Amino acid sequence: MADPSYEVVVGLEVHVELKTKSKMFCGCANAFGAGPNTNTCPVCLGMPGALPVLNREAVRMAVAAALAFNCTIRQRSRFDRKQYFYPDLPKAYQISQYDAPFAEWGSVAIRSGSTRRTVRIRRIHMEEDAGKLNHLGQNLQSSAGSLVDLNRAGVPLIEIVSEPDMSSADEARAYLNELRTVLSYVDVSDLRMEEGSMRCDANVSMKPVGFVGSLEDLPRVEIKNVNSVRNVGRAIEYEIARQSRLLAAGEAITKETRGFNDASARTYSQRSKEEANDYRYFPEPDLPPLMLTGEWIASVKAGLPTLPDAWRERLTGMGIADQDIETLVHDPAQLAFLTRCLEYESDVRLVTTWMLSDMLRLLNAADLTFAESPVGPEQLAELLHLIGDGTLSGRMGKELLENMFATGKSAKTLIEQLGMAQITDDRVLREQVTSVIADHAKVVEDYRSGKAKALGFLVGQVMKRTRGQASPEVVNRLLREMLDE
Repeated sequence: MADPSYEVVVGLEVHVELKTKSKMFCGCANAFGAGPNTNTCPVCLGMPGALPVLNREAVRMAVAAALAFNCTIRQRSRFDRKQYFYPDLPKAYQISQYDAPFAEWGSVAIRSGSTRRTVRIRRIHMEEDAGKLNHLGQNLQSSAGSLVDLNRAGVPLIEIVSEPDMSSADEARAYLNELRTVLSYVDVSDLRMEEGSMRCDANVSMKPVGFVGSLEDLPRVEIKNVNSVRNVGRAIEYEIARQSRLLAAGEAITKETRGFNDASARTYSQRSKEEANDYRYFPEPDLPPLMLTGEWIASVKAGLPTLPDAWRERLTGMGIADQDIETLVHDPAQLAFLTRCLEYESDVRLVTTWMLSDMLRLLNAADLTFAESPVGPEQLAELLHLIGDGTLSGRMGKELLENMFATGKSAKTLIEQLGMAQITDDRVLREQVTSVIADHAKVVEDYRSGKAKALGFLVGQVMKRTRGQASPEVVNRLLREMLDE
């Protein structure tokens, strides 16, 4: 728990790999899972004399992502060399952007419980990824050695740097989830945190209540390369508690870089915190400034899809509940399914109810997404029509939907094959009702003496005899007519 005399200050730096076919500055494949050091060439291996050439598609994807966050795009930006020594950095420097990034001052609106807050984006810049160290052991501490795989070296990245506008782990999770949602709509990354295509560094500080100085003067702890939204929250929660304990004991917070152990849910010290001058940035001499025309930027913006906030507004106007809207908006495949289904069935609440209950239950059980569903939007709409016109009861519809999932067949086909049509004929059902009344004289007496629940029992008996195919509405009507005579 945080010390009440201090306020929590959180900012996030999120690295997102762009899903281009080739790397940032060479023609090597940008693909996860290849054999070690197979997607490499003299450029990404840092061989002397090998020169970088900028990937145009990486620039387009980066600009599209920045526009989706309402950033201002610089028409003239520059690449720099960020110099540091590490085994997986073959050139001993990384091509990045420092004081002239291509995008600045965007924003992300987050929802955390009842809180609504705008988190400012300070900058988004492009850079190349480093390689990867594969440790020969369970962890670095117990490793017998490390192997370097440079397949990832040179993969295009954007780094999204927020302002320190968050004040809790929950807000950080909400920010990351919204960031992922927007990026999934723009379709510039596969966003698989488990594969490293989205990684997060969390900066956590404790600010004394009433503090009026610069936040840069506060001792800031950076937690590096956390690999899931859940773990980002856990790392921040632990760090808040750790710093609060130190402050309560009268100890100072050390400005440092820490890692996160997900098994113990604790952060651990790695090294002292680097500053910009430690990296000795200078302009990349092998790349000219990046020049973007206003017309080209406008064309990228025109190609953006409808984004989450616009969808929220649209779905609200349809009368969908806020909780259901968030479920839909955070899954573009689900939203696409809904949109398509509404082309065949106009009752948006009915469609949403079935999608987010029975459809979602079946998909989760099969580990499928709405994009992979064996029951498509048109098939679901057909099922809902059959329930609406009385061919099926709601219970029969649920049973039939499971059959549709298992077989891939349409509702009408299965109704014919299984003889599942709802019985609505008064004459047929009157015979069943008469028989049930005759067989349950005591229950009939209970009903006529004012015990309303007795009617439900009689309805159930008719449904049982008709294997659930009787129309409950017709059965209820017939029973009341015959019992109230």
